[in-house]
Amino acid sequence: MFSSIVVAGVGGQGTLLASKILSEAAQRRGLFVRTSETIGMAQRGGSVSSHIRIGSQDVSPVIPLRHADVLIGFELAEAARQLNRLKPDASAVVNVDCIIPTNVALRQGEYHCDEYLSAIKNNIGRGFYINAAPMAIEAGDARTLNIVLLGFSVGAGILPFGEDEIREAMECCIKPRLLEINRKAFLMGAEAARKQL
Repeated sequence: MFSSIVVAGVGGQGTLLASKILSEAAQRRGLFVRTSETIGMAQRGGSVSSHIRIGSQDVSPVIPLRHADVLIGFELAEAARQLNRLKPDASAVVNVDCIIPTNVALRQGEYHCDEYLSAIKNNIGRGFYINAAPMAIEAGDARTLNIVLLGFSVGAGILPFGEDEIREAMECCIKPRLLEINRKAFLMGAEAARKQL
């Protein structure tokens, strides 16, 4: 078994926590796991991506171009930015929400959500597109968007883990007082995926 996963979003979306949970699930299964993070501007809204490489033998933490099996995109532009990492038959779960960068809000640039979504759809093998923010809010906290997307990814069957493995990893990575709300977000994401299959 070998799997390369890219998680991409912006600062404040929980990208790094999601990659930590995936890594923990792999380690609990006794697999080698290597991660690499790229963090843009040190603020909310800066580009953040994680590479997670999982297998039966040790590998480099950086996913070579055209080698990723899975993309979990927390934000459209950041997901589109990672397309060159994906295999032609890669699977993706992409949050269709756009977070407008500060420079665009100040009219110093352009942001084309439709073009990003079209590029993603045209460059992956199997894609799922959801608006995860309302589910996170319904779960009780908008900050659980990352967990909704993990749940959706597991429910869609694109990750090398089952629901139980991710839930166990969540218990190690999430503070006890926040576990219940995150469990709810995870289940909502998984159920939403099953409805789309």
